[in-house]
Parts: sequence; structure tokens; C-alpha cells
Amino acid sequence: MDESNATCGKRLESIGLENTEDNRRAYRELLVTTPGLGQYISGAILFEETLYQNTSDGKKMVDHLTAQGIVPGIKVDKGLVPLANSNGESWCMGLDGLDKRCAEYYKAGARFAKWRSVVSIPAGPSLIALRDCAYGLARYAAIAQNAGLVPIVEPEVLLDGDQDIDRCLEVQEAVWAETFKYLADNKVLFEGILLKPAMVTPGADSANKASPETVAKYTLNLLRRRVPPAVPGIMFLSGGQSELEATLNLNAMNQKPNPWHVSFSYARALQNSVLKTWQGKPENLKAGQEALLKRAKANSQAQLGQYDPSNESADASQRTYEKGYKY
Repeated sequence: MDESNATCGKRLESIGLENTEDNRRAYRELLVTTPGLGQYISGAILFEETLYQNTSDGKKMVDHLTAQGIVPGIKVDKGLVPLANSNGESWCMGLDGLDKRCAEYYKAGARFAKWRSVVSIPAGPSLIALRDCAYGLARYAAIAQNAGLVPIVEPEVLLDGDQDIDRCLEVQEAVWAETFKYLADNKVLFEGILLKPAMVTPGADSANKASPETVAKYTLNLLRRRVPPAVPGIMFLSGGQSELEATLNLNAMNQKPNPWHVSFSYARALQNSVLKTWQGKPENLKAGQEALLKRAKANSQAQLGQYDPSNESADASQRTYEKGYKY
């Protein structure tokens, strides 16, 4: 639910709905009012509009979440723009005035924050892009903690490209080395952050696909080499994987105990089938909520290493990848 209004509009347009505030509210209301969602979901990242938005019954969205024990969070970055003198790379805006915005978000009920920067493997990545990504995340994290918000740190290595899994691991190691250096330089409390990384996978255009066991092996090796055990949780993004892929990979990572809680923070891989089921029709509301519960339960089981894919439909295998994905 942290997607910008423009990106949320693309989701709505995919099912034939106009991008209006009422339609965005109706979709987000479907999500936050799903009965039993709190059994499987502990937090929800909101876009600013949603943080202050009411459902059709006049109740605040955040109140629906907290009533189920789901902690509201807030996306605080201002999006990606071109990085000057780079090979088509990006940097993330939003540090100006962030302290004041975080204070207001806390008053509105948010208790954690999220900032997403991206790194592109086909574009290099250049050293300046890596460092800008890491420094921006560190400054944001320090500001968020000082406002009482738990920062989710998200340097997403995009799925774009035809690189193999070894090249992805190499880049991810470089990204996380820079990120933790700058987090330490900015005196960010590691025990008070969450990480939202991409899994280590081959590029979307790679001819060599990887099994869940291989993805788990490479990703856990990355985490052991770069993430201090003081960090309490790793909440993986799905990054364009299909719903099934994202759940299988998460399940494979939880077959043995890890130094951190290894879980999920999915958008597309949690909601793709929800949108297709709902189709913007009031009569499909219950079916859409049931589709959400199914995916939430599957991933909740996967973060315990107990997921059984035998009940999955063919739709769960459909890719959600978009090149150069922006929120």
C-alpha cells in the first residue's frame, strides 16, 4: 500500500478502473478491512494519502489496521530521479524536511518508515551510485530513529538485466558493505532497524534460472557476510518475482534457524491475484479479501519454513516483473 498514487493508478488501470481517489480508497479499504489479516501480517507500509484516509464508514485506515494488531508504517522517500553524469542510474529524493514530516507521521499513527533506493546492475553500477544510495538510506534512517520511527532500509538491486546469480551476489555484497558503513558512520542503532533487501537471483532476462534452494543458499551467504546479527529482521521484497517464486524462495531460506528473523514485505507478490480477483466490483470484495488471506497465510507459513505449494493455482506463477520499476 506504499505505492504512489500514480503507481497505484497503473494497478487500477490494469483491471479497467480509472485512477481516482475514490477507486484508490476502495482498493486500499479492501486490504485494510480484510477479516483475519492480522493473523499473518504484522505491519503495513502506507502511502501518505492512505495514512490520513478514511474508509467508507468514516473510520481511519490506520485504526482498521491497529484494531487487528497490524502496525502502520509510512513511505517517506520522494521517489527516484536521474543521477547526473551516470549511466542512466537514479538517486532518491526526500531528505529535505524529512525530520518534520516524520514527526507529523508519528502523530498520525505511523510507527515505522520506509525509504527505497535502487541499484541497477546493467547500468554498472557506478561507485557514485552505490555511495549515494547508501548515504541517503543512512541519513534517512538516523532521522527516522530520532523521530521515534523504526526505519526500513531498502537498497533494492533491481531484477533488470541478464546477469547470472554470481554477478548479482557480487553487486549485492558491494551495496550492503557501503550501506552498513554509512549506517555506522551516522550512528544508526542497528537493533532499531529492519532491512528490506532483494533476494540474490539471476536477472530477469538471464537464460539460467535458479531453484529456490540455490536462491536461498546465495541470499543467506550474502546476509551472513554483510548483515550484523544485531539487526533483528530481514523483510524481503519480491522485486518482480511471481507470487509462487517469492513464497518458495522465502520458504527455502527458513529451513534452518537464522541469526535474524527472515520474513517478507511483499507488494506485487502479495496483491497481484487480489486485484485480478476483485476487478473493482463490489460483489467481488469478499473473494478479493480471501485471495489476500491466501497469499498472506502462504507467506506467513514460508517465514516459518512450513509452506506447502500443493494448493497453489497456475495464476500464482505469473510474473509481476516490470523493467525499471518505480513506486
